[in-house]
Amino acid sequence: MAVLTLTQEIERPVADVFATVAHVGDFASWNPTITTSRQLVPGEPANGVRSEWHLKGFGTVVEELQEFEPNRRLRIVPIMRTLGGGHRFTFTDRGDHTRVDHELEMLPKGIFKLMTPMMTRTGRKNLAATADALKRYLEHH
Repeated sequence: MAVLTLTQEIERPVADVFATVAHVGDFASWNPTITTSRQLVPGEPANGVRSEWHLKGFGTVVEELQEFEPNRRLRIVPIMRTLGGGHRFTFTDRGDHTRVDHELEMLPKGIFKLMTPMMTRTGRKNLAATADALKRYLEHH
């Protein structure tokens, strides 16, 4: 099991940062670790909303929004037989900027537990790339 954490500050209001992360069907437009993304059902982001992503290093994955609290927190959870966990984003309103605490939990299942070291390296790299891309997108968009 790997739990990776990262904290960042983004020079945008919390509502902007939260909305960008909550629209999981749009991740490929700003996140270089995802080549394609689409929301699987129409509507606004909320608990249970699913999207489909093609992640570099993992392939096509269905992701589900959980722990959805507008402008405070959300978790993106992979729906996979081989991997559990998820990416929790916690947002702290700092007025004209936002603190984002990332927690990426990777729980390989079955035979895939043997791949934990490789998954941890890939996860650490993807977490840093996601945080950097989120900041770059929001501060220069």
